Amino acid sequence: MLSVTTISVNPYDADHRVERVMGSGFIIDQSGLVLTNSHVVFGRQVIMVTLDNGTTLPAKFVGADPVFDIALIRMPPPTTGTLPVARLGDSAKLLVGEEVFAIGNPLGLDQSLTRGIVSAMNRMLPGAAWSLTEPMIQTDAAINPGNSGGPLVDTCGQVIGINTANFPEAQNIGFAVPINLVKQVIPRLLEKGRVIRPWLGVQGQFVAPELKELLRLPLVDGFLVEATDPGSPAERKGLQGGLFEITVNGQPVLLGGDIITELNGVAVAAPETLGRILGGLQVGSLVRLTFARGGKTETVEVTLEERPVMPWDGSRRSGAASPPAQAGAAGRLPGTGRTLFF
Repeated sequence: MLSVTTISVNPYDADHRVERVMGSGFIIDQSGLVLTNSHVVFGRQVIMVTLDNGTTLPAKFVGADPVFDIALIRMPPPTTGTLPVARLGDSAKLLVGEEVFAIGNPLGLDQSLTRGIVSAMNRMLPGAAWSLTEPMIQTDAAINPGNSGGPLVDTCGQVIGINTANFPEAQNIGFAVPINLVKQVIPRLLEKGRVIRPWLGVQGQFVAPELKELLRLPLVDGFLVEATDPGSPAERKGLQGGLFEITVNGQPVLLGGDIITELNGVAVAAPETLGRILGGLQVGSLVRLTFARGGKTETVEVTLEERPVMPWDGSRRSGAASPPAQAGAAGRLPGTGRTLFF
């Protein structure tokens, strides 16, 4: 495990022009390749790593996926000896209740280890992006600012996750990106420096039966569009977001927007269905999209584009970096609990 320190310069912010962030990382091969979180290194001008012997070295950015909060950097390989390479385990074998250890540099206290258990698996954080699934490992091992990018290891010393988030208002609730997901992303970061995802450009939630019952409105089943991303294929095709806000269970919901009911002739009524459809699409795919508006049904054809880096990417983490990033305020509908972006 090593510490990762980064510096970025914002020429438009005179009061906070220089920002310094401290996180963690770990070496995954003898060439000096290091895994960490995207929100620690993405967009930073200076990246430095410090080994456990106190040696500080410059590192180069290799690639990042801000959606899953995974990044690769490369430090110079040693001229003599070997690097301590982490062993990657199998997060699919994890069970709730298993003992785990979080290693990192919380609040600058380097080489710290905290112990806990796996509290839950396949936990979804608010603001899931294109794939609609970001199954996180939940743990009660203490994860604090500075732990970001450090390994979550099992009792055999194998890395089963990357520590990435916590809830500042809660106690003993931390999250790690499963290492099996990381293994899928690494080849794409090495090849392209990013993960290429098709993009429609809508934000919203699924219409839950509880919402229809509560409002007594003739809402059809489907994906309720609360907003469209500026410059997105959805915006150019005229899809409309919400027009008025209500509060349900203490959470704001934008109503009045289009409701996507079908993609390529397949009814869209649940996140799982939408995820399966989107999983078979690529950048450049032509999608036949059916939506309900004002009691009428319309169909348009949309060509999917590559999803750009969005302003909120990486900011939906909940404080594992230093300084802490704030979790995104995602509206929640009864029965769904999270806003989706794709």
